[in-house]
Amino acid sequence: MSKESTQTLEPQTTPQPKRALSMTDAIAVIVGIVIGAGIFRTPSMVAANTDSGFMFLIAWVLGGAVSLVGALCYAELTTTFPHTGGDYHFLTRAFGKRLAFLFAWSRMSVIQTGSIALLSFIVGDYLSQLYSIGEFSSVIYAAVVVIVLTAINMVGVTFGAGTQKLLTAIEVFGILAIVVAGLFFAPAEPVAPTPAGTASTTSVGLAMVFVLLTFGGWNEAAYISAELKSGSKSMVKVLILSIFIITIVYLLINFAYLNVLGINTMAQSSAVANDLMRATFGEGAMYLIGILVAIAALTSANATIFTGARTNYALGRDFPVFSLLGKWNYQTSSPVNAFLVQGAISLALVGLGFFTRNGFETIVEYTAPVFWFFLLMVGIALFVLRRKEPDLERPFRVPLYPVLPLVFCLTSAYLLYSSLMYTGIGALVGMAVLFVGVLLLLALPIIEKYRNRSS
Repeated sequence: MSKESTQTLEPQTTPQPKRALSMTDAIAVIVGIVIGAGIFRTPSMVAANTDSGFMFLIAWVLGGAVSLVGALCYAELTTTFPHTGGDYHFLTRAFGKRLAFLFAWSRMSVIQTGSIALLSFIVGDYLSQLYSIGEFSSVIYAAVVVIVLTAINMVGVTFGAGTQKLLTAIEVFGILAIVVAGLFFAPAEPVAPTPAGTASTTSVGLAMVFVLLTFGGWNEAAYISAELKSGSKSMVKVLILSIFIITIVYLLINFAYLNVLGINTMAQSSAVANDLMRATFGEGAMYLIGILVAIAALTSANATIFTGARTNYALGRDFPVFSLLGKWNYQTSSPVNAFLVQGAISLALVGLGFFTRNGFETIVEYTAPVFWFFLLMVGIALFVLRRKEPDLERPFRVPLYPVLPLVFCLTSAYLLYSSLMYTGIGALVGMAVLFVGVLLLLALPIIEKYRNRSS
């Protein structure tokens, strides 16, 4: 799952950041962003939408390949237009402020808050395996996560850098433990599925939606491209090496899941890491890994809540219609209003998960169409900016242009289609929220005129 930059909506007049990151630092940042709690949850849904172990692993290889093609497109954009605004900056430059406004609206109402809800449901699913508090255990845990972490951030208490590093190290330890258990301590035969399990209709398109959700975050490189000591051109190597590392890690951990549980048991699991550790080392190991996964998801959720509120604060500073979000509380040194709005939206999404009885899946459905729509627009922006600014120096150009950018755009379009056609009510709600942003955009001139008259 992705952790957003706190500076996404900064004006273009902001002074250039210092070049303080080495290539190793940048790779560590990207790998750390991408390899999150999602790898402990999405494999079961990928398994449910693939009909064999071979196709299951191929889906993850394809995820790495698609991400690499996208990364090459981003490499051209980030080296040509290095800016802390990232996607927002590319969309503004290519299409103007109207589409950029929709992107900002979607970050606040769908993408960022959806990420918070997703991570909260991962915590809920794993804690429910350890200690269930009833039929709606996962939803209750998820709601508590949103409320408690939002409250902690509102009063100005956040995890320090040292704590974040420690918790990231715990997450890495959890991944290594799963890989070792799955490869070297697997039972002679894969764990048999429970009798209640029934085969469902598979969909490669939907499987790829879940795979690429788990790969999501490599595009965050756009936000650090201006800070590389060796210059933004090095971002090409950073992106390629990062995706290679991520793909290898994902293949190892998914092969471990598959080796122990088998495709059918995985498809029925809501906590695959717990099930793997139970099958290899018993109940005690299951509790240990469950706690580690919950900690990893809490760490990501806290970071997403922290940065998301600051992104929304910047939105309030840039767009007068959201001026309420652009107020800073100097007593707590935090954007309290932005936290409140973000927390309320995240809780509403948890409620949506309660309504559908499939919390995590519903929020994936909610965020996926909007995410893939804007990633498609970034891909199109590469073509637009080549035409609009043909004489601008491009330290890196996408190889095989226009073939690779076209592949990226077509892939994004297909995943947008898949996330709409093969999902449920969550996707419709997500698109409805985006449509509200369109209506708000059309109403902006009227709102501004009214505000000017009132003042």
